[in-house]
Amino acid sequence: MRVFLLVIDSFGIGCAPDAAEYGDEGANTAVGIGRAVGGACWPNLQAMGLGNVAALTGDEIPGCPPVASTENLFAALRERSPGKDTTTGHWEMAGIVLEEPFHVFPSGPPSFPAQLIADFVAETGVPGILGDKAASGTEIIEELGEEHLASGKPICYTSADSVFQIAAHSDVFPLKELYRLCETARRLCDPLKVGRVIARPFEGRPGSFSRTRDRHDWSIALPGKSLLDQLQEQGVQTVAVGKIGSIFNEQGIDVSYPDAGNPACMERTLAIARENYPANQFVFVNLVDTDMIWGHRRDPQGYHDAVAAIDAFLPDLNEALHPDDYLIITADHGCDPTFKGTDHTREYVPFLFKRIGYPPEPAEKHSVGIFNGFSCVSESVKLIFKQSD
Repeated sequence: MRVFLLVIDSFGIGCAPDAAEYGDEGANTAVGIGRAVGGACWPNLQAMGLGNVAALTGDEIPGCPPVASTENLFAALRERSPGKDTTTGHWEMAGIVLEEPFHVFPSGPPSFPAQLIADFVAETGVPGILGDKAASGTEIIEELGEEHLASGKPICYTSADSVFQIAAHSDVFPLKELYRLCETARRLCDPLKVGRVIARPFEGRPGSFSRTRDRHDWSIALPGKSLLDQLQEQGVQTVAVGKIGSIFNEQGIDVSYPDAGNPACMERTLAIARENYPANQFVFVNLVDTDMIWGHRRDPQGYHDAVAAIDAFLPDLNEALHPDDYLIITADHGCDPTFKGTDHTREYVPFLFKRIGYPPEPAEKHSVGIFNGFSCVSESVKLIFKQSD
């Protein structure tokens, strides 16, 4: 038996009841995209009940209305943990609910405590930093990239999430050296309870900089065991694809494929689905491009097309799955490309649960409704493998 869990990064489906506390009242990633492009074209996700999930949160995705029947269970999940970032969302779906949010730096400048930067400069030997503020990654590279090339100072910036990000040109800081800077920053950020330190390597010349696919995340240590650890203890092989390994610091993971970008991650997932496997296997996949490339850059058409590519991939994946396999599709937060700003948005996320080979039934029989907690995911996965014992 296998369970494939696909996380469409930032694919929110309606502002959460506490969205106003985060400045996100009115955000709706899926609906906003559908409106902006004149109607979404996601037929396979629609057949799984995506439009029905939107109806649960009180809206309709243009081009993706509810279906009358489906073989899938569906729900809208409300996050219990405070925050709206990748680590918080993934940890909660893996059963770790945070009582307190990770530390978020002020927008600045300056954003970072003076002592943190002084320690960072002293321990890494860099001649200082640039940035020291909240910013869009692509915009700050364009703004400070030329000065970075001339000065040799790394660009350090944050966002509305709990992150310390370091952007550096590959000619100034080769990848190994950039990663060394990030490892130092991770250790220094631990006492502040910062969720992630992220390497943002880029290349090119002024006016035509571009980020490479060598991004890497360093998450804060997990406060306890996650779903991955628990499955390992039950003899289930755990497989991570994309940035899952980084999010969980490789804890509880048997096999990790740190593939970069949605095409590579989907190709890897399909290869895993087609190969021989142990008696029980859990495959945890993050599809990051929706968030990293299109959500933060506020490009609804690009976001739509990235979801359409995932949608087009699903029939091939379903064909490779076996009658006792399961497919779960969800998200970790929102990032509405039609909303203000460039940051994540506090939203419900969809939960689409498919047992291979089951016939369609009236949709009302398959609605789980609104579920309080992304941990619906971990509880479902644990139940599946418990039943297989």
